[in-house]
Amino acid sequence: QVQLVESGGGLVQPGGSLRLSCAASGVIFTTDAMRWYRQAPGKERELVAAIRSAGGSTNYADSVKGRFTISRDNAKNTVYLQMNSLKPEDTAVYYCYAALNYLGYWGQGTQVTVSS
Repeated sequence: QVQLVESGGGLVQPGGSLRLSCAASGVIFTTDAMRWYRQAPGKERELVAAIRSAGGSTNYADSVKGRFTISRDNAKNTVYLQMNSLKPEDTAVYYCYAALNYLGYWGQGTQVTVSS
């Protein structure tokens, strides 16, 4: 049974930083894209950042470019999202997604709240 477990969310003041982690567990024989999405209250889920397995190419939503960095540790089947210069509009539940064993998996979500 493959599972994704997220951690690192919380309450932070505007301008602060947080680092999210998402670790995959279970029998994993192949991995591909890993991504972070977020969903704010009353809004649709949106793609925040993505990273490919081969080559490690990345892409970001315009709203987070220059502030967020996605990275991965393939040996640990873990993806990270370093979030700097956080703004109140970054407040949302953040979900990780991973393509593992040719199937897509979602994490349970972690709340990020940016407020003074």
